[in-house]
Amino acid sequence: MGGYIGRMKQVLIALAVLHFAVHPVRAEDKDAPSMMERGAQQFLEGLLLEMEPAFESMRGFMDEMGPAFADLMGQIEDWSAYEAPEILDNGDIIIRRKPEEISPEEEPPQIEL
Repeated sequence: MGGYIGRMKQVLIALAVLHFAVHPVRAEDKDAPSMMERGAQQFLEGLLLEMEPAFESMRGFMDEMGPAFADLMGQIEDWSAYEAPEILDNGDIIIRRKPEEISPEEEPPQIEL
């Protein structure tokens, strides 16, 4: 899924650059679309066609994992008590609980020998 996020960042950056490149041209001539505007529109249409399989795959992933994720969210009360998720070489994801810190007021009970 990390590949999707990187790809989506690239898409958003490209869209932002195109928006700011085309916007001033549109302000100068409102009657006819400029070559820059037409090129940007064709580029965006092609980009959407190329990204459609990734969107469909992501939608399938969310349909499958959504209920399990909602269940997990209901089970964990305090996310600050957990470390950042770790992805193992085999693809498993581990979310470890942070070690509990003992405050100076709460010393562990002493055991007499």
